[in-house]
Amino acid sequence: CFIFKHLTNFDMATLTTRYPETKNYIAGKFVSGQSLRTMDVITPLTGEVISTVTLSGQADLDAAVEAAKAAYPAWSAMPVKERVQVFFRYKTLLERDLMDLARLVSEENGKTMDEARAEVEKSIELTEFACSMPQLLSGELLEVSKGVECRIEHKPLGVVASIAPFNFPHMVPHWTIPNALALGNCMILKPSEQVPVSSVRIAEMLKEAGLPDGVFNVVNGDREIVEAICDHPDIQAVSFVGSTKIAKVVYRRATSNLKRCTALGGAKNHLIVMPDAHPEMTATNVAASMSGCAGQRCMAASAMVAVGQMDEMVSKICDEARKIVPGKNLGSVISKAAKERIEKYITEAENVGAKVLVDGRNCVVEGFESGYYVGPTVIDYVTPDMAIAREEVFGPVLAIIRAKNLDEAIHIENNSNYGNAASVFTQSGGVARQVMERASAGMIGINVGVPVPREPFSFGGWNESKFGVNDITGKSSIEFWTQLKKTTVKWNPESRTNWMS
Repeated sequence: CFIFKHLTNFDMATLTTRYPETKNYIAGKFVSGQSLRTMDVITPLTGEVISTVTLSGQADLDAAVEAAKAAYPAWSAMPVKERVQVFFRYKTLLERDLMDLARLVSEENGKTMDEARAEVEKSIELTEFACSMPQLLSGELLEVSKGVECRIEHKPLGVVASIAPFNFPHMVPHWTIPNALALGNCMILKPSEQVPVSSVRIAEMLKEAGLPDGVFNVVNGDREIVEAICDHPDIQAVSFVGSTKIAKVVYRRATSNLKRCTALGGAKNHLIVMPDAHPEMTATNVAASMSGCAGQRCMAASAMVAVGQMDEMVSKICDEARKIVPGKNLGSVISKAAKERIEKYITEAENVGAKVLVDGRNCVVEGFESGYYVGPTVIDYVTPDMAIAREEVFGPVLAIIRAKNLDEAIHIENNSNYGNAASVFTQSGGVARQVMERASAGMIGINVGVPVPREPFSFGGWNESKFGVNDITGKSSIEFWTQLKKTTVKWNPESRTNWMS
């Protein structure tokens, strides 16, 4: 049991904030939901209630969609160079309020302040990328025959929806909001009901930046509103980020209603560590990847495949893990249920023969005994058939699987149902190339523990980590959030013609 006296990485003032009721945002105004169902919003740092949120129903969604439909003609007709001016101003506002937004993320989600600040800084980068849309949407034009021209233009879809998870309450909405809106769509955002308060600030700041009313709307809720979004006939596209189980449901339901859908699910990311890996760099990267954001990210290193004799490397990783202190440089997990689930995985692994080297169970932070903390955990001698090796734990837990050689290590990685990310730690270019070519994952890292692409490169995995085509971020997002209009033009009937005319 770990007991610590000081939350040195947190702003203590944020731990007592009480926010007003979290309302829906429709047509430029905050409005109470028509549903009578509500739930408490709890900060996992202390277990205290910081707000309440209405769990909206069909009538609330209908109102938001009508507002978006009313705003769409004028917004979509605006030249893209004018639309992005909103996001130039919005980026400035994000920079102005960076620390306030980070404190909100920390309190709402349980991240450390450093992690929360990094999340908002990523939102700024995503917004900055959206400002480049005029340069990316130049289209194509070609004289295909004498006097005949063909052109292609990207046109918005209409009303679209984005369903966001709890683990990045500010960043993940910015995977979709700036790009989808800059491309001319109007949006309904459904934030996680566990972390809805950040979306209030997003809405307020977009309005301050000059976004017309109705272009962006927020509807809070749970499963009922997600199903309504998938079914609504006036919503043209749906993006989803969350667990694989729910991603499958959302993808099937949305596409069965003839909508575009990209649904990002969970992960079981493998870090392959070779005998020639740089000891210090590897140990610090593996420990940071495992524990960052309390392990609650789909790019976390949850499985390490140790190739060959690795006892010394494992010992270094354990030393680095012990430097990660709950309440100091490790945040809380999202809920009591999440804490219990994570600790159950650890206990089950121990019961079937794995060896717990660093134990984060039964963690208590003095003065914040009601907070939801799990300490960094390193488990060795995990076998590929164990649940902790196959399933997404979503906590600061590293399962170490031993392998004789690179082929066996890649086989273990390929055998996972997931395919978000895979990394290799090595000083050999040949080994790195083999992993790049053979790993069954959409994002690959070479001596990088969290291989998240930076803009303009898009984010997205393979296998059961992603359902649908195209990505919702980076350049690939243009294909998802727009449709092509092809035009053929002929003005001069006197021109010599051939069969192509």
